Amino acid sequence: MKKLRLGLIVGSRDIEKSFEKIKMLDLSICQIGFLAEEIDSFDPYFIKKQSENYGIEIFAVFMLFKGQIFNNKDGPSTMGFVAEKYREERLKLSYKFSDFVKEIGVKNIVCHVGFIPDDEQNPIYKSFLPVMKKVIEKCKENEQNFLFETGQELPSTLKRTIIEIGMDNVGINLDPANLILYGKANPLDAVEIFGEYVRSMHGKDGLWPNRDEYLGKEVPIGEGMVNFPVLLRRLKNKGFSGPIIIEREISGEKQIEDIKKGIKYLEPYL
Repeated sequence: MKKLRLGLIVGSRDIEKSFEKIKMLDLSICQIGFLAEEIDSFDPYFIKKQSENYGIEIFAVFMLFKGQIFNNKDGPSTMGFVAEKYREERLKLSYKFSDFVKEIGVKNIVCHVGFIPDDEQNPIYKSFLPVMKKVIEKCKENEQNFLFETGQELPSTLKRTIIEIGMDNVGINLDPANLILYGKANPLDAVEIFGEYVRSMHGKDGLWPNRDEYLGKEVPIGEGMVNFPVLLRRLKNKGFSGPIIIEREISGEKQIEDIKKGIKYLEPYL
């Protein structure tokens, strides 16, 4: 079986520095995160050219929005397309974002769509579903896959949503740490539910939240509750071929140190 590829998620503030960082870590694939509200300030052709110059494949672009709060307290009213207050504007932004990503030449868009309600009869879910389908139809028009980032909903809820949308350009970017950080599921159980929908994965680790916390704690790979050896074996048994995109949500030298340790930790299981 072919080894899984390791990559890195990077920001968009300084594309050249981001690519230099990836090369310095001896990696050749990445995801890049952009705020949808800021894409007009970027030249997609410059980004494409730099990726070619550095020999780095942009596997996916991560679509982010201003005003999102990544926790269980404020997240439901601010995150993604589930948050009703922002839905109409973000739908418009997603169309522009898809066109922007097409110009870069990337086939995958990853996004946190919000805290999807578990009850399929919930009015918020019923009104969210057609909006989400419009986003994915736009991706289809641009020959792109839309990959749901996991963590803010139960795995069974996300799978039900994908089935109800009923399109073939939909998949999952599995973030096992997010499932733990938001207190939603054991990643090993999630793999059994998601199965063949997993197209890519974040290499990230975390600890469960306590009762008085709105979010768990992200920690270096191998120091949290994600059982990577078993998780990766099960994913590969279900046909997963990667990539694994390492994410460490800190900055500076400690981030680089933790990423290097994470690469070393994951290597035997690829």
